[in-house]
Order: sequence, then structure tokens, then C-alpha cells
Amino acid sequence: MILITGGAGFIGGNFVLDWLAQCDEPVINLDKLTYAGNLETLAPLQGDPRHTFVQGDIGDRALVEQLLHTCRPRAVLHFAAESHVDQSIQGPDAFVQTNIVGTFHLLEAARSYCNSLPQAERAAFRFLHISTDEVYGSLPPDAPAFAETHSYAPNSPYSASKAASDHLARAWHRTYGLPVITTHCSNNYGPWQFPEKLIPLMIANALAGKPLPIYGDGMHIRDWLYVQDHCRALRRVLEAGQPGESYNIGGWNEKPNLEIVQTLCRQLDRLHPRADGNSYDTQITFVQDRPGHDRRYAIDARKIERELGWQPAETFATGIARTVQWYLEHPDWVANIQSGAYRAQAGATANTAAKAVP
Repeated sequence: MILITGGAGFIGGNFVLDWLAQCDEPVINLDKLTYAGNLETLAPLQGDPRHTFVQGDIGDRALVEQLLHTCRPRAVLHFAAESHVDQSIQGPDAFVQTNIVGTFHLLEAARSYCNSLPQAERAAFRFLHISTDEVYGSLPPDAPAFAETHSYAPNSPYSASKAASDHLARAWHRTYGLPVITTHCSNNYGPWQFPEKLIPLMIANALAGKPLPIYGDGMHIRDWLYVQDHCRALRRVLEAGQPGESYNIGGWNEKPNLEIVQTLCRQLDRLHPRADGNSYDTQITFVQDRPGHDRRYAIDARKIERELGWQPAETFATGIARTVQWYLEHPDWVANIQSGAYRAQAGATANTAAKAVP
């Protein structure tokens, strides 16, 4: 059994679905169900005895300790985080509480649990801490991509809070011997992503006839990673990664935001043409840049390929085609998410599920 935090979010939810599609090892899924947590992502698992959902906060140490000591997982995979940069600028408190304080309480609960295990189980236990490339800061145009040895230089409240959580995870390994492994991923995209992030937002706005707002000149560069490739990488890290190590996970797809949006417009022009015959790219608008906007991120993923044999299976062309097709086939999901209509039902379902925890 494994315990996953944030498993109703975008990456966590995709990981849960992928995990149970690949094996029968049960999952305890702990998620607070903030605005970006969505049980509709996990609808295919309804009634599946391998998946137990618990609505709760990683900062609730008593709850986490109860889950650990009752369910006895062999690993914790920590996805739960506040992750939207714009929101961190407008209101950093939640990012400090969840990403820093919440991670601290989770590490302490895991340390107590790990120390209680028999020697063989303790040696096999893993705490996988999922982080971001944003902790490394911004790269000049011609600088080498971020390697695992790159110095931290976070520039937003979000990235600073994730950097702090990384440092806590490292310290709990070095000081207490908790078998922590940290991963740093580049920008994920794919099915089930909350439409505040660039790709799903642009798809939703385009189809609704709304402007496609791009910060600044649109030349902010990101490395793009298809979410199922990320899930595969995390499975491999859990299987063979070494405690105390960190692994960068990237897609080898550096592209400026403007090119991303133009690519989406071309895909939609082909698959779902506008009624007036014009291209969706006529909806592109440029808006004032946000404060502290990092110019470029790029991931050097050679370590995980060299040591663990992982590399992405999707090119950006194949991944973005699959992504656009998925959103075109799931308009009701997008509409429900944007309206918030799913929340009341999600809360009721979550409360029922929580009672089922042994």
C-alpha cells in the first residue's frame, strides 16, 4: 500500500489513475479538496476497493499519523501543494501554510511512523517529495539547463515555499535518516488540469470566444512535460531511486509561451474550426507581465535517464495533440470546473469516503 497526498489534483490524480492501471497495490489518497482538487478526476475508481479517498489536510498531524499507523503504507508520495504563481503573489499565506508548514507536519508524521517499523520495513520505506524546477530561479537565454546541482534561487512566493519544503525534506533525511527522495519536474500538461494553467486556460478561452491573454512579449520559455511521462518517471524513482538523491524530470521541450498558444490555435483550427472561419490566433492578446516573472526554465534530465533508465515517451507534438483532443472530448468537465458546480457533490462524496478509512 502507498499513501498519496494531493491525489485529487492534476498530477496526483493522474498518478493515482496510472498507478492502479498498472498494478493492484492499494492507494490511500489524502487530499484537502481545495478549489483545484477535483474528485471527478478519480471517477473511474468509484467503487474500486484498491482506492480509498480521505478528505483532509497534510497539516493535520493527528490524521496523518492515524492513516500511517493504521494503513501501514510502504511509501508516501507527497504531491499536495499550492502551485499557482499568480495566486501566490496575490495571497502568499496559503502557500506558506500548505507548502512549508504542511510539509513539516507530514515529514514529522512520516518520521514517527518510519521509526516504529520493524527493521526490514523501515529499510524499504520511502518518502517521495515531488517538487518543481521553479526553485532554481530563472535562466539566461544561453545558459545550460538546470541540473540537480544548480543553486536554488526562487523568485516568487510559490517557488520560495517549494524551495523551503525541499530544504526541510533534505534536512529530515540528513538529520533523522528519513529515506527522502526529491524530484523536480518541469511544466506539466495533459488531461484533468485545472483551467488556470496556461494550456487548459487557452483551450477553454479559445472555445468560449474569449481573449487568449499572454504575459509580456510571450517569450517566457518553459520546458514542457506530458503528465503521463511524469507519472512513469515517479514510478521509476519510487522503484529504484536512492534516498537522499534528487532527480530532475523534464520533457526536453523548451518553448516560449507564445509558441505554445499558437500551436494550440492551429490544433483547434483543424479539429474544431471557428464558425466564422477565422483562426483562433486572432483571439491572442498581450497583457502586462506579472511581477518577478522568470524568463526561462529548462530541465537537464540526463541523471534520471543515466541512473534509472527513464526518458519521456511523448514528444511535444504527440502530447499536445492528445491533450487538445482530451479537452475537446470533455467539455462538461471543463464547464463544471469553471463554474464550481462539482464542489458540493465532491464534498459530500469525500465525507462519505473518509468514513470508510479503516
